[in-house]
Amino acid sequence: MKKAVLFFAAALITLSSFAQTWKADPAHSKLAFTVTHMGISDISGIFGKFDVTIIAAKADFSDAVVELSTDVSSINTNVDMRDNHLKSPDFFDVAQFSTLTFKSTSLKANGNNQYTISGNLTLHGVTKPVSLTLVYRGTTTNPMSKATTAGVQVTGTIKRSDFNIGAKFPSAMVSDEVRIKADGEFIKQ
Repeated sequence: MKKAVLFFAAALITLSSFAQTWKADPAHSKLAFTVTHMGISDISGIFGKFDVTIIAAKADFSDAVVELSTDVSSINTNVDMRDNHLKSPDFFDVAQFSTLTFKSTSLKANGNNQYTISGNLTLHGVTKPVSLTLVYRGTTTNPMSKATTAGVQVTGTIKRSDFNIGAKFPSAMVSDEVRIKADGEFIKQ
């Protein structure tokens, strides 16, 4: 029995030694969202400050574990008045809830380099499970920095009502559905 435990521990150590850490390159990454305003137009914005780490042992990222942390006060829709309103207690309430986090719990293959990534999203003090689409876009060597760099895109939709955001504003004014699109270049550490 003791030999089996030692063998299992050695196997775990060996497997974990193959895992690679990848960090988002902020100059080549974007965390964006889009809502529909009054049912007639799309309004988009970004979060300018975020940190994303991917840990994966497989070259195609099929075993990736993703962790994201975002400074909610870095929201930018290119309209200062709207940004300040979004930071207020009417929406994100950044004075009380300054950070958005996502931690993946599973990754399921859906086809060629496409996966369903599931995890726990914490936003506005509420944690809910969400599932999004992750596309691994390949790995290359950056000719300038010589760094090994991977491309990942994540898309999906969440409901702001699930996180108690903007409860005073009906979906006829601001859609309940929020489309997420994150594009990232990740540098192998």
